[in-house]
Amino acid sequence: MKAFHLRVLAPERMFFDGECTSLMVPTIDGMYGLMAQHEDIVLAIVPGKLTLRDADDAEQIAAVSEGVLKMEHGEALVLVDTIERPEEIDLHRAEEMAAEARAELDAHHSAQEQAIARARIARAVSRIHVKHDGK
Repeated sequence: MKAFHLRVLAPERMFFDGECTSLMVPTIDGMYGLMAQHEDIVLAIVPGKLTLRDADDAEQIAAVSEGVLKMEHGEALVLVDTIERPEEIDLHRAEEMAAEARAELDAHHSAQEQAIARARIARAVSRIHVKHDGK
């Protein structure tokens, strides 16, 4: 299978920099997949599970927060606010974060506070799913 160069970055670290045969990222319209020779594109990434298959056919998964994907001239760049491998996720903390955010949402705060709570819920739920998938 043909490969393409992929870099996945968050502010605190480089998650991946190498050859990749496929990439799946969460978008507002659902999961979006890329393979070698994909057309140039820029996409918004939402909280969820990122899955990549490297040149050795090893699958890597991670929980990502908001970000952007750019595919240009056969190379992909993913920039996200946060990224965590399953073994880096504290399940108890993620569950607490989801419960706290749901309570904030139920408190009927302003529209802006509700949007922030929804974003926190999405991030916590994606971390929980990735932690369970990574077992």
